[in-house]
Amino acid sequence: MRQFVLIGHDAPTEPDFSLDDLAGGAGRLDALCRSITAAFVTSHGIREAVRVHLVLQDELTISFDGAELRRLNPDERSTAALVRKALEHREEAIGALPAEPSPGIELYRRGLEPTLETVDSTVVQLHEDGAAITDVGVDGLADPVFVLSDHHDFTAREAEALESVADRRLSLGPTRLHADQAITVAHHFLDTDGYERF
Repeated sequence: MRQFVLIGHDAPTEPDFSLDDLAGGAGRLDALCRSITAAFVTSHGIREAVRVHLVLQDELTISFDGAELRRLNPDERSTAALVRKALEHREEAIGALPAEPSPGIELYRRGLEPTLETVDSTVVQLHEDGAAITDVGVDGLADPVFVLSDHHDFTAREAEALESVADRRLSLGPTRLHADQAITVAHHFLDTDGYERF
């Protein structure tokens, strides 16, 4: 199982955003939707052994499970529609119980730290200043949980939380990447057993 925790600092927590203005009025939800798509979509298929946890303003978390996910298409708008539908059901999330707006999607009333507490695996902070992922190899990344930020850097509080739970802080290369690109590179590294198998 591969998991990705995406932090959306400006993304909406209410469903009243326009699908026609994802880059502006929806707080760069376009970039987060590209990341969700990159985590799941392959050519003519979907990665079933993947989960994505989208943390919105450290208040809500929408979890996507590839084994049950339906109607995820390779475009930002339809992914944003799934996010908006989840937010329409936010009042149904009570305490630790999630709202379940559609197959493979759950919405929780929890921020980053409680979300990280629910993942029981190798937590990896992807960061440009981390150690090279090639130095760790695939064996050091059993069932990884990659944590990525949106177009903002990790806040001081997020960095502190990650420092206490992350097993590793890794870099994917010398060039800074968008989150969706980083997800694609991470998948490729694991798919090829650390660039050993093609």
